[in-house]
Amino acid sequence: MPRDIPIANGNLLITFDSRYTLRDVYFPYVGLENHTRGQACRFGVWVDGQMSWIHEPSWQKSLKYENDTLVTEVTATHWGLGIQLKCHDCVDFDRDLYVRKVEIENLLPMPRDVRLFWHHDFNLWASSEGNTAYYAPNLQAMIHYKGKCWMLANVCVDGDPPKFGVRHYAVGVSRAHGAEGTWRDAEDGVLERNPIAQGAVDSTIGAHIQLDRTATVYYWLAAAEDYAGVKLIDALVKERGAEFFIHRVRTYWNRWVNKDDIPYGDLPDSIVTLYKQSLLILRTQIDNRGAILAANDSDYLDFNNDTYSYMWPRDGALVAYALDLAGQPDITRNFYNFCKDVLLPEGYLLHKYNPDKSLGSSWHPWTDGEGNPQLPIQEDETALVIWALWEHYQRYRDVEFIRTLYSPLIRRAGDFLASYRDTHTGLPGASYDLWEERHGIHTFTVAAVWAGLNAAALFAETFGDFERVETFNTARDEIKVAAAKHLWDPERERFVRRITIDRATGAIDADVNIDSSLYGVFQFGMFPADDPMVVSTMTQIEQRLWCRTDIGGVARYENDYYHQVSQDVANVPGNPWIICTLWLAEWYIAKAKSLPDLSRALEILDWVRKHTLDSGVLAEQLHPYSGGPISVSPLTWSHATVVMTVREYIAKLDHLCEAATKEALLSGEMDLYEMAE
Repeated sequence: MPRDIPIANGNLLITFDSRYTLRDVYFPYVGLENHTRGQACRFGVWVDGQMSWIHEPSWQKSLKYENDTLVTEVTATHWGLGIQLKCHDCVDFDRDLYVRKVEIENLLPMPRDVRLFWHHDFNLWASSEGNTAYYAPNLQAMIHYKGKCWMLANVCVDGDPPKFGVRHYAVGVSRAHGAEGTWRDAEDGVLERNPIAQGAVDSTIGAHIQLDRTATVYYWLAAAEDYAGVKLIDALVKERGAEFFIHRVRTYWNRWVNKDDIPYGDLPDSIVTLYKQSLLILRTQIDNRGAILAANDSDYLDFNNDTYSYMWPRDGALVAYALDLAGQPDITRNFYNFCKDVLLPEGYLLHKYNPDKSLGSSWHPWTDGEGNPQLPIQEDETALVIWALWEHYQRYRDVEFIRTLYSPLIRRAGDFLASYRDTHTGLPGASYDLWEERHGIHTFTVAAVWAGLNAAALFAETFGDFERVETFNTARDEIKVAAAKHLWDPERERFVRRITIDRATGAIDADVNIDSSLYGVFQFGMFPADDPMVVSTMTQIEQRLWCRTDIGGVARYENDYYHQVSQDVANVPGNPWIICTLWLAEWYIAKAKSLPDLSRALEILDWVRKHTLDSGVLAEQLHPYSGGPISVSPLTWSHATVVMTVREYIAKLDHLCEAATKEALLSGEMDLYEMAE
């Protein structure tokens, strides 16, 4: 189920599903640990003897963010109860504190007895064993703890004076001995005030309101590694008021997303909104210590008993590139330092990493089918980190920062990229593809390695390492020649997806399945976007991989099996992916030579806008017939590619306008006074 409105500060990530039920609490890293393991933490309303939980279909809900910020704007109306809720959620940018403001409106003409309930089904450190929950009378708060993870929940009924503290509570055993949880205790409107439980536990707290027309209730959840930490945060909320934190979060993120004040040209307001929402949403998926997480949607556990809560270096590099384009270099510096710290002495990065820099789970073997050793890598992951880092340096010229990375990251990775080569073709050695499905020499990976070596050579020149300049440039040039020779299929007039090579004979077998990732041949600079080979390849991608349904969009490749919906491969080659569709837009932007040439890219950006959730969240892929989200949501890569495409569009628009103005001046069609106007 999609995570519609994630909120975070780089240490604490809170997610909600499409029914506005809190599902994930990640702390102290974004993506690690999930202290709910995806279990529902319910929010309910009891009115005049009737109980309804927010996830029930009787509620009409709208889940959005406020404009240009990471404060949610949720409206929930229950006509049967005669109640409307307006909720605002946020995570403080400085303290590890989640706050919810609930504004209650009475839709009926008589006074009401209203009770709000918050249920906590925590599995601290992602385990139900050894948890403790207890009511703390000195703080009038509910506390859960296990080891160095403490959670404190509290409430305040607004008024003059405000009423701070939990007075209605229950603690119990959850999912053991037939117990469903303390949320059942709330359904009669009265909590039994059991004060403590250990093992697999849960808790529910309540706030009672005598409602005439409107009322406001605040709830907050503090996270820390010990009792003193949560006690301090709780005291700050009581001292300053919960509204103080909501206001400052609103202001902070508004400043953050608008820090790079740029003209958006002819982009419609709806696309500018999509761009800003994407920047904010992808920031929720990034840990403060540098890990850029692919996604944090625990429902994926049901599909594969694993999650997307890992840092894939390739995904991270492309996200970092997008953030650098958007003027956010501080975040990306942490990412590059992360990569420096996890790079192996041999010069390559492994499959994926946890946010604490430990190695993530993997399905890449260390031997081939015959027992011969092989590297369990996707070589593009190493290469694209170096490529993106050079793009970062080109923009920010932070030479002292780059100096700290040259020896342990850039030089070491460059040496590996230059040496890990196939002896028969001169191409990069075999590795796994970006889709993590096939082993061989992939065109996308070759383009990435070319770009990584080009960047490594430029860095080596910057630091006077001239011997490596020659080594890296030679390897780069040889790879480009080999790519044109071995990866171009003259019969089909497009690049092949990959080749495999027989170890003994050197015989080459080409995989000619058309794949959207072939866009890499121009994206990373190996061939220009208007090269006839690129034009033919990208044209065929659009013709063959565009879904012929009312939804449209570009599939990864023909007969894509991942979450496959339709076997009608002629019309639905695979589910449409946001990133693959935007790659097509990037090609139209890259090859544009006049303003009208940008129109198709704008159409594709608008297609993406139409397939966001109301909150602006983008999934990995879409249902080819309904357009509904499939797989994880939000996918950080999807949002980063929006940012990337918009910034590339603006840059090309500026370039074309400048060129047109210069031409008009030179031809006499415009004078300086007209240009000034």
